[in-house]
Amino acid sequence: MEKLTVLVTDDDKDIRDGIEIYLTNEGYNVLKAADGVEALKLLEEHEVHLIILDIMMPNMDGISATFKIRAERNIPIIMLSAKAEDTDKIHGLSVGADDYITKPFHPMELLARVKSQLRRYVQLGTYNAQSTKYESNGLTLDVEAKEVRLDGELVKLTPIEYKITELLLKNAGRVFSIREIYELVWNEEAYNAENVVAVHIRKIREKIEADPKNPRFLKVVWGIGYKIEKQN
Repeated sequence: MEKLTVLVTDDDKDIRDGIEIYLTNEGYNVLKAADGVEALKLLEEHEVHLIILDIMMPNMDGISATFKIRAERNIPIIMLSAKAEDTDKIHGLSVGADDYITKPFHPMELLARVKSQLRRYVQLGTYNAQSTKYESNGLTLDVEAKEVRLDGELVKLTPIEYKITELLLKNAGRVFSIREIYELVWNEEAYNAENVVAVHIRKIREKIEADPKNPRFLKVVWGIGYKIEKQN
């Protein structure tokens, strides 16, 4: 079996180096990043099987990084935080983290959690079953071809419309706020994003919905955001 790679992301160099020692002793490859921006760059350049991700970091924190990672990848994420409050744990898990550990932690506890997540990811088929096609009730997206089809017919979308559809269809059933959609698709801070996102949502509905005012796929969750329904 190939050697698995863990990306350790923390702004504290001593913590990064300490975790690296334990992971390399267990036979893992280790990549290290000091913030979310650096972590995302390493993810583009290397195959990574698990991420250890601190919440509080400069430039891009762990929550923001998780949003961006989850838009493209389903690799396990273990979050680290110096805070013990339940709200931080819930926040981390709600944005897509798989596990959570509070600093200070025992290295053997972290190793046990790493092994557990990797076992689930690799042995139970999630890793090998990485999909390039997503479907919900006749609406399909082919990531490699960059195509969206409705009941087999090609839907002509602009690049931004495609990215929004890709985000929502890959995560069918999950509600994304307007701010989340804007930041993940436009890759910048959301300022006055509501009208911009709403216009693109309307245009997507006009192309994929038989009745845009009574949508079958792209639903609004009032006061929260938008989602594409899961496959029935």
